[in-house]
Amino acid sequence: MNSHTTTIASPRFADFFDAPLPRGLRDLAAEMSWDDVADTFGSSAGPVHLGHWERAAQTHGRHAHTYSASIAIGDRTVTSSTTASGPLAALTAMLYERGIAVEMLNFHQLRAGGQTATFIRGTDGVHTEWAIGWSECPNQSALRAVIACANRLLA
Repeated sequence: MNSHTTTIASPRFADFFDAPLPRGLRDLAAEMSWDDVADTFGSSAGPVHLGHWERAAQTHGRHAHTYSASIAIGDRTVTSSTTASGPLAALTAMLYERGIAVEMLNFHQLRAGGQTATFIRGTDGVHTEWAIGWSECPNQSALRAVIACANRLLA
């Protein structure tokens, strides 16, 4: 009796995009599957979670908006609001107010089907980490990447 096992390889994460992954992340994720990349660079693990997110309709000056969010850090959820030029500036300011520093060194967005993947390389002033967020909405994708980066920097 002959027994054969067929293994079907999971597609590489990089194969989902028509453009190359950002330099610096290419080598780290080159042979990883989608699931491996999500587990390694995604926002699901860690103490920081973004709940409610809202941008007020009213502007402050030509470019500033007020943003509010509920942010869970461990088992404590806080509501924050700030005025900033955009959602990423607002979220990083809210995190900083809670003692979590995330400075973005690199920011890239790529489309894959109906999704946007956001790639961020961030630092807390000591460590540097890559993180990824994805969503149908480019802004939500970017917010998820910032949260993922915060969690990776805290690990």
